[in-house]
Amino acid sequence: MTGQVRTVDGRVAGRRGQATRQKLLDCLSEMLSSSPYRDVKVIDVARKAGTSPATFYQYFPDVEGAVLELAEEMAKEGAALTDLVAGRSWAGKSGAQAAEDLVDGFLSFWRKHDAILRVVDLGAAEGDKRFYKIRMKILNAVTNSLTDAVKDLQAKGRIDKHISAAAVAGSLVAMLAAVAAHQKGFQSWGVKQAELKPSLAHIVHLGVTGRKPAK
Repeated sequence: MTGQVRTVDGRVAGRRGQATRQKLLDCLSEMLSSSPYRDVKVIDVARKAGTSPATFYQYFPDVEGAVLELAEEMAKEGAALTDLVAGRSWAGKSGAQAAEDLVDGFLSFWRKHDAILRVVDLGAAEGDKRFYKIRMKILNAVTNSLTDAVKDLQAKGRIDKHISAAAVAGSLVAMLAAVAAHQKGFQSWGVKQAELKPSLAHIVHLGVTGRKPAK
């Protein structure tokens, strides 16, 4: 952990306090993966971390406050998804690889953070602006880079210049987020993970370039 960590009342937490705070977050993250968000209580998180509710409240105002901390950390990691698009070539086999890498990155990120992303989606759907901003922070980075990729292809005359680059990019990113959040559901339809990735990559490549991926 880097930087200063403060308690709810503004005091700077020492090394031991930082470790306790991180343990509370780790326990909360683990509990969210097996329990509905609204069923998680402060006393349960504190007990799992081997401390007291009073200690929990030194670092977080409530469970929601701690969840927001987890979500912010996740969003920082999610910003790296833009590296899967920025500066990539969409010509020939390079384009096919770019589409595959983007799909794989999205699916992997959502699997890793499935529990907290479900809470973020729930909060955003209920109109909580804090969760909405976190969700958009993750998606905007990729959308902006993908928009630039489409504009670049338009400038080179490879795709219709009258198509909205932002609309194409936003639609593809929204699709990837929805599919990534529903990965377990695809299994109930008989769709295997190994089948899902190439299908998504095919759609992404078509959306960006207007052409089938090169083999």
